[in-house]
Parts: sequence; C-alpha cells; structure tokens
Amino acid sequence: MFRRLIRSGAVQGALARLLGLYLALVYRSTRWTLLGEAHLHAAFAGPAGAPRPVIGAFWHERLPMMPALWLEARRRVPAAARRPAHVLVSRHRDGRFIGAVVRRFRLETVHASTSRGGATGMRVLLRMLAAGDTVVITPDGPRGPRRVAAPGVAQLAAVAGLPVVPCAARTSRVRVLSSWDRMVLPLPFARGVLVVAPPVLVDRADPPAALPAIEAALTAACDAADAWVAAPAAARAAMA
Repeated sequence: MFRRLIRSGAVQGALARLLGLYLALVYRSTRWTLLGEAHLHAAFAGPAGAPRPVIGAFWHERLPMMPALWLEARRRVPAAARRPAHVLVSRHRDGRFIGAVVRRFRLETVHASTSRGGATGMRVLLRMLAAGDTVVITPDGPRGPRRVAAPGVAQLAAVAGLPVVPCAARTSRVRVLSSWDRMVLPLPFARGVLVVAPPVLVDRADPPAALPAIEAALTAACDAADAWVAAPAAARAAMA
C-alpha cells in the first residue's frame, strides 16, 4: 500500500516540487566557480551571434547539480538564453519525475529514447537541434551501467554534425547515494564547481569509434570537478 501511495501521481508531483525547492536553495546558497568558460562560449557561438545548437552530456550521477550549469550558461552567454534546452529522459515514471523537477530551472524534457524506439527519439532530438536548441543527454542513463555511454549520443552527434560537450559539477558538501550510479546529492551552503570540457568530435562515418573518447571526457570532467573541490584555496584559484 505504501509503495502504491508513493507511486501515485499526486505524491510524485508533491515530491518533485519539494525536491525542486530544495535544489533551488542549494543552487542559491552555493558559491559557484565555472571552469572552462571559454568552452561554454565557443559551444554557443554561431554566426553573427546567432545561437548555435549544442549537444551537452554528463554522467547520470551528477544530474542533481547540472541545472545550475544551465542557469549559469543563460547568465553568461546571451545566445544560450535565446533558445530552450531539452533534457532527454526516459518515458518511465522516473523520467516524468525528473522532468517535473528540472522544469523549475528553465529546462524542458524530452520523453524519448535513442535506443528503444530509437528512430523516433533521434528524429525528435534532431528536429530540436535543427531549430537551434540545446539537447542534454546522460549517456549512461537511465539504468546504467555506470559511466558506460550508450551509442545514441555518438549517433546523434554524427547525424547532427555537432560535437559532444562534456560537463560535470561537484560541491564541497554532498551525500553519495547507494543507487546504481552512486548519485551525488548536493547539500546547501557549500563551494561548488561547474566544469565545461573541450568538445569531443564524432566522425560521421564511424560514430561508435567516438564512444571511448566521450566516456573518457565525461569521466575527466568529473575528476576535474572532484579535484577542484578537494584542493586548497590557493590551488582552486589557480585552476579557475
């Protein structure tokens, strides 16, 4: 009975609102530093200042912190604020829950897949990229394996003719959950870092060949974020 109650639409909606309020508190009370601002500007730099479509990617474990990067991108890059960003989530109940949370932070959700029903999901995402929008993917979500990229992210980049921009985030006060991905839940009143790494190019003729590079770049972005948080103040200043 308790499980049925937790899974009801009304309870899920209430929990999503509470989590959204909590994350808003975390984002506002965290002192953020952005690493890789040049990569962020370059990602959105289209001709004559027009917004350029972007494929962003990060490991599923960093999901609770990543809306802060989009808020920062909108603040720092005018082109980012002109077009919406879409987060790819599953059609499963968990995907609907994530969508209800991230909408609070000016992120829209796409309930599609680049694997099951992959052709339909790919067409939806390509249509958004063609309009100049941003598409964000967690290549190891929603069920893992952890830090193993599904082929969809490389296929999407190859067909769209766009690189994959690896991202990550970390704060100094977190709880690491015992979920399959070891999700990192940030706590308020902390130092935080947002990382935008150099883009990963994908060969249109052989998209799967880019998967090791994408995985390595996403993991390196996480490592950079973790190292920044753990470093002394002087070292953090040198990294910024």
